[in-house]
Amino acid sequence: MYFSLLALLVNVTSPQWVLDIPTSYMLKDLLHATASQVSRFRLITGIPLYLGFAFGLVRDSWNPFGWRDPGYFRIFVPLTLIALAGGAFSQVTYSGLVFGMLFATVSYSFIAAAFQGLLALVGQEDQMPGRLSTLSNMAMCTAAVLGYFASGWMSTTLSPRQVFLFVMALTALLGAFAFWKPQSVFRNTYQNPHAQRTNFSGEVKRLAKHRAIYPVILIALLWFFTPGVNTPLQYYFANQLHAPDSVYANFSAVMYVGFIPTTLLYGVLCTRFRPSKLLWWSMIVGVPQFIPMAFIHTGGQALVAAFLIGLLGGLGNSAVIDMAIRACPAGLQGTLMMIVMSLYPLSSRMGDVLGSWLFGLSPTHGFQYCVVAITCVYALILPLIPLLPKQIIATADGEQSLEDEALLLA
Repeated sequence: MYFSLLALLVNVTSPQWVLDIPTSYMLKDLLHATASQVSRFRLITGIPLYLGFAFGLVRDSWNPFGWRDPGYFRIFVPLTLIALAGGAFSQVTYSGLVFGMLFATVSYSFIAAAFQGLLALVGQEDQMPGRLSTLSNMAMCTAAVLGYFASGWMSTTLSPRQVFLFVMALTALLGAFAFWKPQSVFRNTYQNPHAQRTNFSGEVKRLAKHRAIYPVILIALLWFFTPGVNTPLQYYFANQLHAPDSVYANFSAVMYVGFIPTTLLYGVLCTRFRPSKLLWWSMIVGVPQFIPMAFIHTGGQALVAAFLIGLLGGLGNSAVIDMAIRACPAGLQGTLMMIVMSLYPLSSRMGDVLGSWLFGLSPTHGFQYCVVAITCVYALILPLIPLLPKQIIATADGEQSLEDEALLLA
């Protein structure tokens, strides 16, 4: 219950999620910004997301007033509310939106680091990384579907002030987690060997020497690198399929709906099978997931393909987060989890640049080139799986690993 509510609220209230579409329409409709100005706004305000590892390292090194993770909610939820209030009660300007979104995103990133670190720490301690990965991905999918529909409603129905006040009300709900500390989550959590810490320089050295993180980071980087899914797909719908603009937003929403069944399936399978098998199954199924997009001819077919893509990708999403939780060094859960989380916006935008170039190579077959590129990138994940240390993928959820036993003995 605790992590379900927390994961849902943390995902729903992300400024880069819930405010992305509304602020882009504020720039376009109120300030008459050009497409390049809007894209530059998104690039600048996304900088804190690319530097997610820094927020994770702060979480792993700094214990605010002895409050540990709840302390981050006590400090940074109010600061996020202040940033949103600035947007609600000031005049809409380009520079004002840039600085307001940057302030809100920086403050929110500390909240996200505390959530990710606590999730991974409890996942390791209670031998349930796969189940908490499933829960986290379910919350993300739910937030994504709600976000796509809510963003459109906010953009067309609410004034800028009402948009920021609405997001403030949602963010204020996170304040409850500053004081809600159920025993099932926090009993001896920070006394466990998984929570051990050293000084800041020691943490950096220990992270760099932890061999397990490198294949996990490479796998996540490739899994999130999807050339063709963003800008090329949007132009493909409009130019080649002559579909209405709503199809692109609906495609994204339907794809996230498709993630849900197989994400739930992973939560069941992870208690019965070792991740060494689950990761292979998830990636083999996930490699061809975008191939149906090469054969669509209408907007309706695109929505069917979106659901298939979601079904084929749900296992892979959960497997990647499961591996990240398992690979976290003791006391550095926030750092590695925020590195993996920051790879999503960074890798996807890099993929968008490559996809846009491929799309422009041919007026008729450009998008098919993008589909081939995505499939090849996903195939590169398979030879990386054997590089994962065997001890982190040797036990199913609920089984104590040799590494856990060694930590407890130490």
